[in-house]
Amino acid sequence: MTTPGVDDAVREKRPVTERRLHPVTPLRRAWAPVAVVIGWAAHDPDQAQRQLTRLTTTTLLIALAVIVPAAALYGFLTWWFTHFAVTDTELRIRTGLVFRRTAHIRLERIQAIDVTQPLLARVAGVAKLRLDVIGTDKKDELAFLGAEEARTLRAELLARAAGFAPETAHEVGEAPSTQLLRVPPGVLAVSLVLSGATWGTLAAALVVPTVLWLATESVWTVLATAVPLFGAAGASGVGRFVTEYDWTVGEAPDGLRLDHGLLDRAHETVPPGRVQTVRIVEPLLWRRRGWVRVELDVAGSTNSVLLPVAPREVAESVVTRVLPGVTVPAGSAVSRPPRRAGRCVPVWWRGYGLAVTDAVFAGRTGLLRRSLALVPHAKVQSVRLAQGPWQRLWGVADVHVDTGANKTVTARLRDAAEAAQLLRAQAARSRTGRRDARPDRWMA
Repeated sequence: MTTPGVDDAVREKRPVTERRLHPVTPLRRAWAPVAVVIGWAAHDPDQAQRQLTRLTTTTLLIALAVIVPAAALYGFLTWWFTHFAVTDTELRIRTGLVFRRTAHIRLERIQAIDVTQPLLARVAGVAKLRLDVIGTDKKDELAFLGAEEARTLRAELLARAAGFAPETAHEVGEAPSTQLLRVPPGVLAVSLVLSGATWGTLAAALVVPTVLWLATESVWTVLATAVPLFGAAGASGVGRFVTEYDWTVGEAPDGLRLDHGLLDRAHETVPPGRVQTVRIVEPLLWRRRGWVRVELDVAGSTNSVLLPVAPREVAESVVTRVLPGVTVPAGSAVSRPPRRAGRCVPVWWRGYGLAVTDAVFAGRTGLLRRSLALVPHAKVQSVRLAQGPWQRLWGVADVHVDTGANKTVTARLRDAAEAAQLLRAQAARSRTGRRDARPDRWMA
């Protein structure tokens, strides 16, 4: 019988096999020198045009004969000097042609691993592996791997992070997923049409250029304003439709699986136990249909949308999968601030509300676009009471709850005595919640 110390020593002596990315990767890397030339031309188009007119056909051919092989060589060398390896405790990524960089990613600090496939990558049969790691703002990535290899590596990394032995981690495979819901494209399109942001940006794109034309009669001024505004309108409508197309939510032992995208497909995972805040957003024009949007704050992750649109009952059932044991407070359970709060914030004070249950702290904001934010007590990092001079005059105060995702949920304009009591009670609930919380482990 071997001791744990001997086992650890044997594992450390095991040879580490380094692997390279997919052979199609040099084509992606080869664009870097070309991008430098394009960037220079865009930065100074007049100078670029003058230089281009001076070039003869022979010179252009010679330049192409130099640039194209140079770009191909750069792409090949960067691919050749990029390796990755999975050890018993970490993922190592070694890159760099001139300046070497080695990233050591501890497996137990991995929060989420997403598989994304841009349009051209789908055509080539490759995928990109993106890793969310605790304590880092920028995602490390492996681009590109074969589509099947990317899914296999993702499953192996998650299995090792969950505590499976290295000898069996590769046999675990991707955990099976059960589909919970799928957002029909027609429902998504209607929800975007009924979104206030879409109509607001479109109205600005129509009104602002018209006013500028009447004031200046300058075509260039109108174009310089209209193009970005119409681009923003397209991004808020068409862009969201393309990104959120065929949104599918599935449940698996390693969390909730999110698959979406019309051109670029994304395969994301909402890690279990890492969700800090859930927001149920209800735009004004959605209320007659009973639709809501569910957004997330996940510590160290960029995953921010759980459901782009869904009936409220369905959305609440999905929220219970993300926050086990949590029941979304009913509208009647959310209490408004006292009427004198209207002295501080006229009219809009009616959109504020608060509900505290055994599981969550819930703060509501917004009158036209309601948003109910749910924070599990175990995820509360700090509680603060804020009271300005005008609020002191009318006996109200704000209670701020800070989470691990550097976000804040606020109970606005509460009675001053209620706010002081809430501050003390929430601090106690947070301590109890952290003590009783389940460990944040993959596939636990």
